Amino acid sequence: MKGVLLVNLGSPESPTAKDVKPYLDEFLMDKYVIDVPYLLRAFLVRGIIMRKRPEAAAHAYQKIWWKEGSPLMVLSERMHKKVQPLTDIPVSLAMRYGSMSIEKGLQELHDQGVTEVLLFPLYPQYAMASTLTILVLAEEIRKKKFPQMKFTDVPAFYNKPDYIKTLANSMKKHLNGFEYDKLVFSYHGIPERHVRKTDKTKSHKKFVTNEMCCEVGTPQAEFCYRTHCYETTRLVVEQLGIPKDKYCVTFQSRLAGDKWLQPYTDVEINNMPAKGIKKIAVVTPAFVTDCLETLEEIAMRAKEDFEANGGEDFMAIPCLNDDDEWCETVGNWINTWTK
Repeated sequence: MKGVLLVNLGSPESPTAKDVKPYLDEFLMDKYVIDVPYLLRAFLVRGIIMRKRPEAAAHAYQKIWWKEGSPLMVLSERMHKKVQPLTDIPVSLAMRYGSMSIEKGLQELHDQGVTEVLLFPLYPQYAMASTLTILVLAEEIRKKKFPQMKFTDVPAFYNKPDYIKTLANSMKKHLNGFEYDKLVFSYHGIPERHVRKTDKTKSHKKFVTNEMCCEVGTPQAEFCYRTHCYETTRLVVEQLGIPKDKYCVTFQSRLAGDKWLQPYTDVEINNMPAKGIKKIAVVTPAFVTDCLETLEEIAMRAKEDFEANGGEDFMAIPCLNDDDEWCETVGNWINTWTK
């Protein structure tokens, strides 16, 4: 029997430092997130970062928390509930970090008699800190707990026509005539070395700002997060007919000490008003579900900084969330797999 496991990022149980701390520890101690030897990672995370980060992160979560709970969890569950009726096979929801674990999701499917699982990381672009860590952990759990299960992985869908159409339609709906000077495609940032580490050809080219580093369709591009981001952008602006001078690609959420993908979202947005760019819209296509990085970092902090620097109008375009067309797209992909 076939089944599906949708996997998203995860969330603390509550917006308190007490609950944020174990969540952050699990997240930051993931060797695919901070990819240094264990002892150094433990020193950085538990000896330095965790001294102040839980309190700061808890404050940020408090700003976005809903009565129903974490926005990411609530929206993921809404999406899940819409997708399940669109297919005849069981669909479960899990998170990479937190209490709604991948093991619990697989157990739920196992209890329903599922032996073949479509493992569906909810990330359009491939990255070791998102897609890869899900696939690796799921396989470890399968070997230990569910050896009779068989996995099929959903590959990065950054350039799938129906995803691009769905994203473009959602953006168009939310923009609804909003006259922007610049449309910012803000993707989650990762260290440059992550891109090189996922390149199985070990021949990755030099990064050039505002240029794609790999040619789509080549072995180098298969797992290149940066290329995936630029290609998603190219396909969406082509679908919407957006002129080249009306949009840009940036990367957000970096940590100090490493060279991360550039240009940086906060730097670019803060400099825009001085260049006469007073009205902007920001879309975050690395996420299919609104979360701390989209609701607090972009919709709140980036907006405040933009306006403080002389900006006039700022629109944060919501993620796909439980958009009907997006849920139908996911349902169609699942049904195609079952045939």
